[in-house]
Amino acid sequence: MLSYIIRRLLILPLILLGVTFLIFCLFSLLSPMERLATYVNNPSVLKNPQAAQRLIDKYHLDDPFPAGYIHWLKSLLKLDLGWSATANQPVWEAIMQRLPATMELVLYSIIPVILVGIWLGVISAVHHNDLLDQTIRVTAIIGWSLPTFIFGLLILFIFYGILGWLPPGRLSTWAQYIVYTSESFKHFTHFITIDALLNGRLDIFWDALKHLIAPIITLSYISWAYLLRITRSSMLETLRKDYIRTARAKGVDEKTVIYQHARKNALIPVVTVAGMMIIGMLGGVVITETVFTYPGLGFWAASSAQQLDYGSVIGFALLFAFIMVIGNLIVDISYALIDPRVRLE
Repeated sequence: MLSYIIRRLLILPLILLGVTFLIFCLFSLLSPMERLATYVNNPSVLKNPQAAQRLIDKYHLDDPFPAGYIHWLKSLLKLDLGWSATANQPVWEAIMQRLPATMELVLYSIIPVILVGIWLGVISAVHHNDLLDQTIRVTAIIGWSLPTFIFGLLILFIFYGILGWLPPGRLSTWAQYIVYTSESFKHFTHFITIDALLNGRLDIFWDALKHLIAPIITLSYISWAYLLRITRSSMLETLRKDYIRTARAKGVDEKTVIYQHARKNALIPVVTVAGMMIIGMLGGVVITETVFTYPGLGFWAASSAQQLDYGSVIGFALLFAFIMVIGNLIVDISYALIDPRVRLE
């Protein structure tokens, strides 16, 4: 097990290096002047040819490709990702300021995706071709067929436009004033729901939760619908295996057969899909956060792309690529935990 993890960790730096190389290849397609715009916080500098050239030389933007890549890589190691014109602050600071909001949304969305998706997938397989199975499958097909922005707009229209229950944004105006300007409100985790409980402010907790419910439903419903289908297919295949028939022939309790023998082996392909799906949620937040004007990384990335803010877009791409690589590593390790045979490979 340990050697398996070590092998995966040794490959990790090479993969990350390859990712940065690909992103720099795309970055280098821009002219030196366009790349300079990602480093300066004063656009008037770009109108002065001499000042612009000095900055181009300073950031090595006119160097040959290998030298330019090395200097850019050194800047990344120092967390110098350039300047975000959209956020009016350094890119790294913009990422760290908005990351907690996105992580709060994604982490809360993972719970229904994993629990509901796998649970309903197992139930659907056990009740194969029954009315319950058909109902679950129709629900999953509808969820998987709807584009994220369509489903999000429907949720927004019904629950906010008509019922007025689930408002967009992250907090109401009165709650924003308390959370961001009041010295009495302490930030422990930067997850507003958790910090509100730690501060004893149930009113702010409830306000933050009301703003989270609609994005969580949008982000999780489409994902668990797909996970349900994968779990159902894998479970049906596992239930047809010889060792399952043998267990039933020996008189083993049906619940034991399903939940201790079949489900564990059926989870191996599900782990792959679930791991990549959770990682993909960070890409899905771009649409979800834009629909609900939720001030996280996705909303910032969409605004940056609209304004051709190259530095912010590249910073988001680097963060997403890093999370995807780490997520793949976690999925690989989880293989070894679920299936001991993987450890021998």
